[in-house]
Amino acid sequence: MRFLTAGESHGPGLVALVDGVPAGLALSPAEIDVDLRRRQLGYGRGARQSIERDAVRITGGVRQGRTTGAPVALQIANRDAVNWERVMSVEPVPEPPDPVTRLRPGHADLAGALKFGHDDVRDVIERASARETAARVAAGAVAKALLRAVGTEVRSETRTIGEVSTMPTFDSEKVEASEVRCADPQTSARMVAAIAAAREAGDTLGGIVALRATGVVPGLGSFAEWDRRLDGRIAQALLSIQAAKGMQFADAFTAATERGSAVHDPITVREGHFSRTRNRAGGLEGGMTNGEDVLVDVAFKPISTLMKPLPSADLRTGAPSPAHVERSDVCVIPAAGVVAEAMLAFVLADALCEKFGNDDVADLVAAVERYRARLRPIDARRRGSTAPPGPRAAS
Repeated sequence: MRFLTAGESHGPGLVALVDGVPAGLALSPAEIDVDLRRRQLGYGRGARQSIERDAVRITGGVRQGRTTGAPVALQIANRDAVNWERVMSVEPVPEPPDPVTRLRPGHADLAGALKFGHDDVRDVIERASARETAARVAAGAVAKALLRAVGTEVRSETRTIGEVSTMPTFDSEKVEASEVRCADPQTSARMVAAIAAAREAGDTLGGIVALRATGVVPGLGSFAEWDRRLDGRIAQALLSIQAAKGMQFADAFTAATERGSAVHDPITVREGHFSRTRNRAGGLEGGMTNGEDVLVDVAFKPISTLMKPLPSADLRTGAPSPAHVERSDVCVIPAAGVVAEAMLAFVLADALCEKFGNDDVADLVAAVERYRARLRPIDARRRGSTAPPGPRAAS
């Protein structure tokens, strides 16, 4: 599976094209819209979210409620586009809009303008904007539908906002009831207060999102080549999200300071299959899933657009100038969790199809069931032989 997105922040809308979705997968706009709405919520979001009411229109790859095996085409309209028709016009307009030339530290403004030779930063802002993540969330909802067919779920929870932290429980009901997507009410209140203080100061806050994927099929990914290792693929996907600056599997940075005897996960056998007594590997070993929950933290920097702008320079003249100010959020961590879910889900769905095929969802599910049955051979071997269980014989 793979996907591409297109569209600008204030253009007519966003597009996601999802290729490789197995045929026969039940899919409706309503289930995609649930995640699109979750992405728009959260304390600290800006005025844009009161304008947009994100909803997907499926224009290809689905018929009578099921995927056909063709690419799935998803469209999300930008309601705010009506206010930007002159600025974002495809055709030249008689009175061109004023260019944006004051550069914002932390944004793609300067690097993007230098790369493409733009003298109007608007050409960078519109595509680099995190508005693009709405299309990612729509694509991720398709991946989640496929993962659910094999019993895999991906969830997120806010771990940290500013200096306020908690230990995630992934209690979905409590998380979704919180303005900041944190299950603990007392910590949620402290996070809200931190965001409010940052807004009052004309500043912004970042934080950390925790992810957990449960029911993950073991053996996804590979150790054989560097670019097939699943932990690397997950890292690339998550760090591609706007404002993401770091990540770890489980408690990797703490583990880096400890001895191996305290870090590696002892192997045991439960009910005829291999298991672990702890999960400090975060569900991945040797570039592959090992059957435990996949645990990931993603760190997001504070939003770069500040209401009290930092010193900067003008793109055209080089003269000192305060950074450009554009409508923005104060804190996006609650929404970032939903985007991170989408990206993790898509990588897992891609790896699932890579191992089991992506022609027909019924074939894929049947293949996963056979595979899972093979992963529980210990009791059967013991019944057939008094010798210690060895490697599975070739069929």
